[in-house]
Amino acid sequence: MDEQNSLARRLGTRDAVFIGLGSMIGAGVFVAFAPAARAAGAWLPAGLALAAVVAYCNATSSARLAALYPSSGGTYVYGRERLGEFWGHLAGWGFVVGKTASCAAMALTVVTYAAPGLGRPWRGLFAVGVVAALTGLNYRGVQRSAFATRLIVSITLTILTLAAVAMLFGGGLAAGAWSPTVTPGVGGVLEAAGLLFFAFAGYARIATLGEEVRDPARTIPRAVPIALGLALAVYAVLAFVLLYRLGPDLLGRSPDPIAEGVARSSWAWLTPAVRVGAVLAALGSLLALVLGVSRTTLAMARDGHLPRYLTAVHPRFGVPHRAELTVGVVVALLASTVDLRGAIGFSSFAVLAYYAIANASALTLRPGSRVIAVVGLLGCLVLAFSLPAVSVLTGSGVLALGALGYAIRRRFAANVR
Repeated sequence: MDEQNSLARRLGTRDAVFIGLGSMIGAGVFVAFAPAARAAGAWLPAGLALAAVVAYCNATSSARLAALYPSSGGTYVYGRERLGEFWGHLAGWGFVVGKTASCAAMALTVVTYAAPGLGRPWRGLFAVGVVAALTGLNYRGVQRSAFATRLIVSITLTILTLAAVAMLFGGGLAAGAWSPTVTPGVGGVLEAAGLLFFAFAGYARIATLGEEVRDPARTIPRAVPIALGLALAVYAVLAFVLLYRLGPDLLGRSPDPIAEGVARSSWAWLTPAVRVGAVLAALGSLLALVLGVSRTTLAMARDGHLPRYLTAVHPRFGVPHRAELTVGVVVALLASTVDLRGAIGFSSFAVLAYYAIANASALTLRPGSRVIAVVGLLGCLVLAFSLPAVSVLTGSGVLALGALGYAIRRRFAANVR
């Protein structure tokens, strides 16, 4: 690899764990619980458990592969090296497109909680400003981004802890409508798991930053399960607390369930702090998401799947600055034109396809943990096609478009030769 376009290894285990948490805490806690509750009702914890099992399998496969291929790009690199160029391209395309939609969703989440009554065009301009600010932070260097992520995650976890205590012990009127004996059916649980997977997918950021992690063979396999385990603990506690305080029906209808749960307790004074926590969590997720998408863009550009113009690394800040700016512009355009709900299902489908390729890649490694890779592969496919029909159709179409682009590029390259 060109030394001038290589990234510096600056991140340790703690930084990697916080970057993973920064991607997961926020997306799941403040965005995915309500639609998942609409799908699964009182069986929301079952959907959460299923999403966690699939995420653990994906994390294990990703960690094994990242230790073997410690370079930027994540499953794009693993698919290319283990399955062939097409599968690497499809994984990279799915990740970049799906996570760009996630970035837009996080920017819109910031706007929703920071200025809930804001209408167009100011809503779109606010979202663009948020994306521009965080893109500028990433541009200045990954170390500064890692520090900001640690700070945001620490504040968010503190607020979520207080919110959970308020909903459990704060008194006031609880909904009292949690009746897990009524089941929405297997389809509802699977759909909820697919939506909640959107929340768990942040650990991929650790793998996509493989080229910037010190001692990746040791750091990545340690950081991934730590980040995933901590996120699961937070989600599990909040899922049970929200069901206790709001009940599945009200939880499914609430645009801001944690704030509403706190408001229904005797600790209602804490509600503004919860809203601030939601904004910070979404900012942390967006910060880490832009970081990961730009690194996969860099890796794909290096191999000619995207314009080679995007391979440049800034001589002073040591970041892929052209890739980061390009991603920032696309996210800003999406955030100013799409709505929050549509981004979640589409992102989940694309990212589940990405992890299906990761597990298929892990199947080619030496025997020992192939059972985990098989469970992860099947789990990704089942959850992806259990999502709402619009998400499945849109996601399938976008992946097909990526495959068509690959075929056209190969045909053009063959004609040139």
